Amino acid sequence: MNQILSTEVPKRRKKPSTVEIGKIVKFFAIGLIIYGVFVIGSASYSMYKESQKPVSVAKPVISISSISETEILLEVTHNKELSKVTYTWNDNEPVEIECNGIKRIEQKIEMPSEDSTINVSAIDVNGLEGNLKRQYTKPRNVNIDMQVEGNNIKVKGDSTEQLSYLTYRWDDQEETRLEINDKQFEQEVPVPVGLHTLTVTVVDVNNNAETKEQEVKGVSKPKVEVTTNGSDKFLIKASDEEGIKKVEFIINETDKNRINLDQVRPIEERKEFEYEYPLHDGENKLEVRVYNESDVSEVFKALVRK
Repeated sequence: MNQILSTEVPKRRKKPSTVEIGKIVKFFAIGLIIYGVFVIGSASYSMYKESQKPVSVAKPVISISSISETEILLEVTHNKELSKVTYTWNDNEPVEIECNGIKRIEQKIEMPSEDSTINVSAIDVNGLEGNLKRQYTKPRNVNIDMQVEGNNIKVKGDSTEQLSYLTYRWDDQEETRLEINDKQFEQEVPVPVGLHTLTVTVVDVNNNAETKEQEVKGVSKPKVEVTTNGSDKFLIKASDEEGIKKVEFIINETDKNRINLDQVRPIEERKEFEYEYPLHDGENKLEVRVYNESDVSEVFKALVRK
């Protein structure tokens, strides 16, 4: 068997030179540097974006719950220590609750006897403040009504509970106390002359109180007098500090007359008034009513014979 032998000698692979290896290393080094710069830049940008987000700041949490008709429970909770907690009823002085660096407070608070608003403030050690405002309306166990009747004011009312007593006073004068001992009451109170404020307080057997105020203008009644002096006429004499507005008189329920003084005389000339009128033959049943500027009236009745 014939074999053909090749006489070519295989070429030996050429080893890379030191210069080529250096180029390769430099290329990869530059790539790593660029990648590192990219990674660092991305992380910095992410940190910057996070810093631009609004920071959520927790404030003290305040809650109020009712215990009874006369007492409430105030609760303040927080994830940080509290430095100051105060509450105020209406416009009164604030009341401070001891904190001592604790994170939770519970306090029972007595309610005022009238409709009121409570304002609560809670501040933590970092100065962050929480606030709560709430209005309370007291249950109306007692109804009070005041009506002006002539020179008096009629105070009356009722309650679902047995009433113990009531007090009343004009302006800042001393109180007058009246026992009730019932579920309803009615009392007439004389009204002083001029503009005054009447304050009425009603208290039941459980010591629950209800107060009502009313401004009242008190006026005096006109003074009126009727005389005959044995003549065939009768004479009406009337006077009033405010001024007389009108005079009405009736004879024997049929002869009716009215004089509107406010339409014919200025008020300065209506402090006093006199008027004569003929009597009927025989028996005269007289009724004279005089009104002042406040429409408060006084009546005079008499039976005379001509």
